[in-house]
Amino acid sequence: MTTLVAAGLLIIALVTTAAWAMPALARPSLPFGVRVPPHRTTDQAIIEQRRIYTRRVLGLGALGLLASVPLILIRGPEPMLILIPAVLVVADAVAYYLAHREVRAAKSRGNWYAGSRQGTIADTTLRTDPVRVPWAWLAPAVLVLIATAAVGITRYGELPATLPAQRGMGVDTAHRMSTTWPAAFAPVLVQAALTLLMPLLAAGLTRARPELDAARPAGSARRYRAYLTGVVRLIMSTTACANLTALVIALQLWEILPPSVIVTVVTYLPLGLALAAWIVFEFRVGQAGHRLPAEPGEEAEDSTLVQRDDDRYWRLGGFVYANRTDPALFVHQRAGGANWTMNLGHPITWAVLATLLVIALLSATGIVPLTAG
Repeated sequence: MTTLVAAGLLIIALVTTAAWAMPALARPSLPFGVRVPPHRTTDQAIIEQRRIYTRRVLGLGALGLLASVPLILIRGPEPMLILIPAVLVVADAVAYYLAHREVRAAKSRGNWYAGSRQGTIADTTLRTDPVRVPWAWLAPAVLVLIATAAVGITRYGELPATLPAQRGMGVDTAHRMSTTWPAAFAPVLVQAALTLLMPLLAAGLTRARPELDAARPAGSARRYRAYLTGVVRLIMSTTACANLTALVIALQLWEILPPSVIVTVVTYLPLGLALAAWIVFEFRVGQAGHRLPAEPGEEAEDSTLVQRDDDRYWRLGGFVYANRTDPALFVHQRAGGANWTMNLGHPITWAVLATLLVIALLSATGIVPLTAG
């Protein structure tokens, strides 16, 4: 129980920290997902909403920790792992949206774009000479996958008739499940899916529409290229970390490693290191590379344009994008961090969503079982 409580407290702290950091990770011209001209990035309305949002997020985190005490006494530690973090995510999202709405209202009242020359830019070299996917960086993830599969194949013939049930990032020795190939090799299948899909995601992002600054076309294009290179490498490294976590889970599932506090720490450690790497990258490089220093000659760059006000295409605080006239399938999300989203105005997006919905319905009805029991 002590391990589950510690994990629950850690999750609550991580959710609160992520929500608190989100506005700081975004570009200065996108406070709370609202596009503003450069001369308004320090407007009092924005500063005030940052303060209010910070107080709300920290208060919600404190309430989550306080609520965990009676829930542990009444229902045990499990609600800390699922219920409280889920409620906290929703509450933080509401706080973010309220700040977004207030900044957008202040922008409208003050007519912040009055007298500005709006425009957009494109860098064709990002198409003709895109950021290369460093496939060599995938080697650690592949090696961990092969090692896990080899251990599993060697161990499978010696497994008992039942295996401990998987519970999140570990196993529950009090509950057992039948030893079958899908159940025994579930961690390996997860590794294989990650090793296949994550590099494809990285390759797709190199073709996504770049987030450039109309006022500084050359400098923002260079920064974005450096930013995207770092993102792709982090995706590869994160895949290796996730595969390491799956390896530790597999060793517990195959009863090679007995569950313990130390094993739990080791299970979370690779993902924790990956998360730390992403956080350091975001604070050092910034969204779309806006924190990278200017090179000689870029300090005075100014096209006299400001980025076009395109708030009308964004919904839910800058998380959802829908523009039928935009041919881009993937666009950089406005919320802080290395996030991309699909254009809901693109027909391929709806085809993908329809496919996922059909798979979910088939799974819910039992026609296509997606879980091993």
